[in-house]
Amino acid sequence: MIGTRIAGGLLAVGLVATVTGCASTAEPAMSKASVAAAKPVTAKAPSAAAVSKPPSETLTPLLTQALPNVKGKTFTSAIVTLPPTARAMPHRHGSAFVYAFVLEGTVRSQVTGEPVRTFHQGENWVEQPGAHHQLTENPSQTEPAKLLVVFVSNTGEELKVNDPGS
Repeated sequence: MIGTRIAGGLLAVGLVATVTGCASTAEPAMSKASVAAAKPVTAKAPSAAAVSKPPSETLTPLLTQALPNVKGKTFTSAIVTLPPTARAMPHRHGSAFVYAFVLEGTVRSQVTGEPVRTFHQGENWVEQPGAHHQLTENPSQTEPAKLLVVFVSNTGEELKVNDPGS
């Protein structure tokens, strides 16, 4: 009986330690500067504009690999998921060369100086370094869209930078 209680207690302690350890590693670390710069948030009722804002995309990295034969360049592949009616903020990919392939659904896209184009499953496009991506959206009201995106970028450079004020 005592052995069962001890085993149960150890199991409970192990579970609490595991959950606590996982919870603390799931949150991003904040430096002293970012803690000092953090401002308190006041709860407010959402405005109509905030409620009706379309959802955004999510980027899930698959592989990041320094290119062994091109010093200072990194290859990154990722899946970009756009829920129904999702729209990305206008952005740039720095000096990265970008290749996108539609895995599922439909994506509307526009880069500065080019017309709006609609890409369906199996279609693809490229974006030149420095291109300004003004429109990326899933026009479907019901179906998600997924892209395989490949970046060849300067090592350490951010892969997506939203326009200021977006």
